[in-house]
Amino acid sequence: MFRCLAFSLTAAAALAVIPEYTYAAAAEQSVKERFQLEEAATAVRERAGWKKPKRILLVGGSPESVEQLKAVAPGVEVVRASNAVEAQALAGNVDAVIGGCTPGILEAGKSIRWVQVFSAGVEGCIGIPSVRERDILVTNMQRIMGPVIAEHVTAMMLGLARGLNAYIPAQGAREWRRDAAAGKMAVVEGKTMLVVGLGGIGSEIARRGHALGMRVIATRASGRTGPDFVSYVGLPDELHKLTSEADVVVNATPLTPQTTDIFDAAFFAQMKPTAYFINIGRGKSVVTSALVDALSKGGIAGAGLDVTEPEPLPSDHPLWTLPNVIITPHVAAQSDLGFAAQLEVVKENVRRYTAGERMLSVVDVKKGY
Repeated sequence: MFRCLAFSLTAAAALAVIPEYTYAAAAEQSVKERFQLEEAATAVRERAGWKKPKRILLVGGSPESVEQLKAVAPGVEVVRASNAVEAQALAGNVDAVIGGCTPGILEAGKSIRWVQVFSAGVEGCIGIPSVRERDILVTNMQRIMGPVIAEHVTAMMLGLARGLNAYIPAQGAREWRRDAAAGKMAVVEGKTMLVVGLGGIGSEIARRGHALGMRVIATRASGRTGPDFVSYVGLPDELHKLTSEADVVVNATPLTPQTTDIFDAAFFAQMKPTAYFINIGRGKSVVTSALVDALSKGGIAGAGLDVTEPEPLPSDHPLWTLPNVIITPHVAAQSDLGFAAQLEVVKENVRRYTAGERMLSVVDVKKGY
């Protein structure tokens, strides 16, 4: 939870240094159209307890970011806190909070009716009892970082397939070892990718797999529909069956009670010994001991992990020493694009909330995403 707040603070601070939106999409496109965001079925003014906000709290940011938010919500005071302690002190009479969702902030802010987070994952926020008890509206960054995270997945997949996990350490040791990955280099064209969790991020991952000439299959909890570039969409109970067909399995699911520990020993037993497992979802979806066992005993060929359990990964953890693993420290969403897209979504949702309109990227608290 507090790691999520730290990310929010980083994101909110970045809002201050983004002069304008820089994506190539046409300026006349709405934020909803540009990012293919889901819009709530009903206007927020119809929610019990909604009223036009008088005061909104931004956790992080700068005076410049405050002014950008005030510009889309005339008459609304926007106050800024640089950290969670300051946010708690200022939360007493605010109607909404952007970039911070902790028990302390919500306890101090009894009048808070809406929380906007800067990440797609919301398990830390919606796990706070007062979110459910007070029916607080939560919106997140669904789909926004999908393209960036999908590129990270592609890099990990190709890195494993082309033996970079072996050749980069050899480079560090100044060793010209053409045999470092002998017999382990592969091509992905014609292979099968299984995307577990075909949501906004999962769809972008699938799109890139298909572009590389892969057959893409997937699972999703909401039904069997999917984009044309996914050849088959199964339900969660088909995970093991589809896993046995895959050469690359990517976890793109949110963390919910249903996805906790789903990648266990039984799952890894279904994977091909030549297959790769990539995780950009959440570490707690994986039984880490089962993953280590599969990697160390040849049950699977390798893994690319941007998230782990525990996190941060302790320095003495066996995952660090396995030669067939690529680990990055939960950075898949970072890029040279900064937080321009997040700023656009925040501004639009502030405008919509103030006007009582239908909100974007509303979290289903019961489902957990």
